[in-house]
Amino acid sequence: MGHGMCNRLRGKAIMVIGAGTGIGAATVARLCAEGARVCAADVNLPAAEAVAERMTALGHDAFAVAIDIIDEASVQAAFADAIAWLGGLDGVHVNAADLRTIFADSNALEVDLAVFDRTIAVNLRGHLLCTRAALPHLLAARGGALVYTSSDACDSGEPERPSYAMSKSGLNGLMRHVASRWGRQAITANAVAPGFVMTPEMIAGGQVPPEWIDHCIAQTRSTRLGKAEDIAGVVAMLLSEDGRWINGQVFHVNGGALLH
Repeated sequence: MGHGMCNRLRGKAIMVIGAGTGIGAATVARLCAEGARVCAADVNLPAAEAVAERMTALGHDAFAVAIDIIDEASVQAAFADAIAWLGGLDGVHVNAADLRTIFADSNALEVDLAVFDRTIAVNLRGHLLCTRAALPHLLAARGGALVYTSSDACDSGEPERPSYAMSKSGLNGLMRHVASRWGRQAITANAVAPGFVMTPEMIAGGQVPPEWIDHCIAQTRSTRLGKAEDIAGVVAMLLSEDGRWINGQVFHVNGGALLH
């Protein structure tokens, strides 16, 4: 993968939630490349299975489970299956989002409350459910790492997408709470906040206009847009021993689009 891969995650048992595509899929690949045993969880089970099968074919240890993070029973079942396979838990990357709702998330005057409610259900309630399912296992392992996918939207103050920005700001609050409440029990909780990332699915779909890409690059202090692998590298660091003295932080990975 061109990273001069180390084995700093060798033997670590990690669950990636929202692993079927994009940043989650890239994170599974990076964690496996660094030696982790990975449970790939997604609401789209065939997508998660395809990711796990790609990793297994490369000689890595990976397994897929279905999870719908707005359904408490589904979250509990997914974690039970993951623990049964992994034998324990050292880290979790919660990366789930219903990105379809973003396009309907207009402004505070006009947004459909069903869109707002769905955004909050996934990005806040669902992330709380995943946190509640993960923490007992991380505490039983005498420490571990939670990494959440936040967004530049939490700090950039956009004129649209209020539900999304509110939910991601709230997610940062949950992350800091976990770091503060359980930090002395060797739990770390951090968030990675991506800027505009061109996922393989977006590239393959060709639905992003070239002028929008040029506009986004112009907003950065960089020569290019983000790649899913850019985010995966930071997540891997936060899940490794290199990240054990980092707690309660939001990492903005955005090519310098937002200087914070």
